[in-house]
Amino acid sequence: MDNGLSDIDRLSRPRRGWTPAEAGAIYRAPFSDLVFAAQGVHRRKHRANSVQKSQLLSIKTGGCAEDCGYCSQSAFHETGLKASKLMPLDAVMTAAAAAKDGGATRFCMGAAWRSLKDRDVDAVCAMVEGVKSLGLETCVTLGMLEDGQAERLKSAGLDYYNHNLDTSREYYGDVITTRTYEDRLDTLSKVRSAGIHVCCGGIIGMGEGEADRIGLLVELANLDPHPESVPINRLVAVPGTPLGNAEPLDGIDFVRTIAAARIMMPDSVVRLSAGRETMSRELQALCFLAGAGSIFVGEELLTTPNPDRDADFDMFEALGLEAAE
Repeated sequence: MDNGLSDIDRLSRPRRGWTPAEAGAIYRAPFSDLVFAAQGVHRRKHRANSVQKSQLLSIKTGGCAEDCGYCSQSAFHETGLKASKLMPLDAVMTAAAAAKDGGATRFCMGAAWRSLKDRDVDAVCAMVEGVKSLGLETCVTLGMLEDGQAERLKSAGLDYYNHNLDTSREYYGDVITTRTYEDRLDTLSKVRSAGIHVCCGGIIGMGEGEADRIGLLVELANLDPHPESVPINRLVAVPGTPLGNAEPLDGIDFVRTIAAARIMMPDSVVRLSAGRETMSRELQALCFLAGAGSIFVGEELLTTPNPDRDADFDMFEALGLEAAE
């Protein structure tokens, strides 16, 4: 390879200060060179053929005050989804126990809120403590945070906080208008300052251009330190949302994003997240080859479909993958 991807040792050393030109050279490299390099980095930094399983539960569904153009739970969109109240602790614990029995090692809880309100912090902390008691890693996605809330979540034992950048700075306003890019970065800063691991990625296939996918990768890879988890989601086009009729993203472009993320953030776990229901086993296999090391299991991701356990079991068996302990 003469495109800068042959030095796996160099690529395996985390760095910041990425420019769009540098990231673009990686993203646009010949496909086989790109995937080969990404797999090399993956094997240097992570266990080959081992995929971590997480499960995601919507603990408060619908009625969100944000206008995210992809989201079925926004109060701005007519998707037919009814808003619900925060789930009781016993129901969350039942779901977490079932997730563990199904092979998940991390349990993620999402609430359709613009921001976490102080009146709900104690209830969420009780959920975190309960899930931790089962021996599971914990993750929540609760919108923006106010001062002191991240510290309370940390005290409850929270391992990860998910707050995605979604897309590039330049394209962000075409998807969301009710909060800014800086709002998202401010929440990430609060999470990091509290000592909670950061889970931060984006959604691919929202009508953005190649430059926007590269721009997202630059933003993520210039966070200091890199997010411990980087979920790469493929848009699930939900009828009734502004992106409900979005053209499906080319699978090769999706794999390029996974591979570039793997190379640019070598220590991070790149997560093959939403959208697997619309992917063939062959496309998912390319994502694993490109360095994806984690998936969501269970038949639903918040409100969108996900492959069932039998399909994932068959895929793991066919590919010789094992579930990470």
